[in-house]
Amino acid sequence: MHEFDDCFDTNFLCVLASVVGEDGVLMAEPMRDHTTFNIGGPADVMILPRTRDEVVRVLDICLTGGVPCEIVGNGSDLLVGDRGLRGACILLRDNYSDMTVAGNRIRAAAGALLRDVALTAADAGLSGLEPLWGIPATVGGACFMNAGAYDSCTANVLESVEVYVPGAKLEDGSRASGQVRTVPIAELGMGYRKSRIHDEGWIVLSATFALTSDDPDMIRRTMDEYQARREEKQPLDMPSAGSTFKRPKGYFAGKLIMDAGLRGVRVGGAQVSEKHCGFVVNADHASAADVCALIEHVQKQVKDQFGVDLEPEVRRIGEF
Repeated sequence: MHEFDDCFDTNFLCVLASVVGEDGVLMAEPMRDHTTFNIGGPADVMILPRTRDEVVRVLDICLTGGVPCEIVGNGSDLLVGDRGLRGACILLRDNYSDMTVAGNRIRAAAGALLRDVALTAADAGLSGLEPLWGIPATVGGACFMNAGAYDSCTANVLESVEVYVPGAKLEDGSRASGQVRTVPIAELGMGYRKSRIHDEGWIVLSATFALTSDDPDMIRRTMDEYQARREEKQPLDMPSAGSTFKRPKGYFAGKLIMDAGLRGVRVGGAQVSEKHCGFVVNADHASAADVCALIEHVQKQVKDQFGVDLEPEVRRIGEF
């Protein structure tokens, strides 16, 4: 039994089920099925809301009840511990992924894949998302970390984000009810792999992208070109969490790792990609412990040889 098992008594689970339905409450759900690393132990309870109101109600139930919770989208930047997640995991993915197009704007729910938003934009003759379309993130995750690629980033096309702001912490460890706010891009403090959403613990409900009109065929050709570049240089055929390290100022993480002689180095089932040294991949049923040990080994070698500190881009959650 886990330390938060007492949070999940029959009454609590019934309250959740009354909001999202019985099929929207999953017990001991393996997190390896919800991360692109294919790694992670079970979540005590996973909740699958389908509408904005359900997301807000579930968040209020968990946070006002003192139940710790993690928000997970496509799990493309996550390393979940082998012992899993304590508390609640709120999944915002296919279950919460609607989109609407109005003029040159697209409004997308937090669980929509950035790829699908870009494809919808292309169909509508709207340009701006082409460099980002291969990033395996949801809209919520992309806004949370200001995901980017090829000298572009989410902030370049983002107009505003609707967020849930958790209420103040109370003496018993619970929180007051949260509030829903729409925050314009100018107030989001977005920088390299950071945002006010991340810093203040806000939860993305939806985002609005402001794009420009262009020829749909031209947009598609540009998207195909970016995809070809990814397939040529990145280990897309192996489970990973994307770029393992942030770009250190004045350097490229992948080149530092390659120059340190670490291409293909393994710890257990985790391996520095032979195709792109900036990626740690799950080569053979890797555990979270394998990945952590390999990351630490890479950091030490690069620091010892070049005096450069590598900061992980991958977020660790759960118990290791």
